[in-house]
Amino acid sequence: MIDSMKLEQICREAGHMALRRWPGHGHDLKTWEKSPGNPVCEADLEVDAFLRRELNALLPAAGWLSEETADDEKRLEKGLTWLVDPIDGTRDFIRGRTGWAVSVALISGGRPLIGTLIAPARDEVWSATAGKGAWRNGERLRASTRTRFSGARVPVHDLPKEDRDLTKVEQPNSIALRVAMVANDEADLVATLRWGYEWDIGAAALIAREAGAAVTDAFGAPLAYNKRDPRAFGLLATAPAIHADAVDRLAERAARLS
Repeated sequence: MIDSMKLEQICREAGHMALRRWPGHGHDLKTWEKSPGNPVCEADLEVDAFLRRELNALLPAAGWLSEETADDEKRLEKGLTWLVDPIDGTRDFIRGRTGWAVSVALISGGRPLIGTLIAPARDEVWSATAGKGAWRNGERLRASTRTRFSGARVPVHDLPKEDRDLTKVEQPNSIALRVAMVANDEADLVATLRWGYEWDIGAAALIAREAGAAVTDAFGAPLAYNKRDPRAFGLLATAPAIHADAVDRLAERAARLS
């Protein structure tokens, strides 16, 4: 069994390492674009290197899949794989906003076994273990139980015309933190309609699911992890009773955009 206390200690230190670079505390930061519209900063790489070293030492048999590391398909041969986004929500991080988190998940048999989110600028530690529930700062999480789709709380800046029966709430840049909002009953629905990567959602999806939320791709299909192509089209994290309505609402758009 993995040492869960040691794992949390490693993830917390990764969060503190990022916080020491965060412009929100007045620190200078070197940034650039990996591709147009895809920012990265020196803190991403430093945290990634730290986590790879420490997590590999904690569980040497596990594979590795991270946003900031070149993919090695040897991970496909592993029974366990670390799934890491060293700073999810880099745009908020660079701008000195609080909507970012360090995301770490351990994948077993294509499903998240352990998930941890560290959001040090918010003093938040989120965690879950499959079958054992989800927690934020030591308090058990209970997901949204909303039963009516219209009026559902969605973390967005703007709503398209066809969705203006929904209710806007705060939107952190980190998709992981948005999903965690559903786990903590701060939102009822999170939806994306684009190709995204496993490392963005692995930890948060487990946290939401263990809190009682429904979590799927944009078409309502289960999510799988440690795939050869580590992408999925879209994400839905919702109160269970409105999940089918969310799939129906988005079906035409998802089919067209995918």
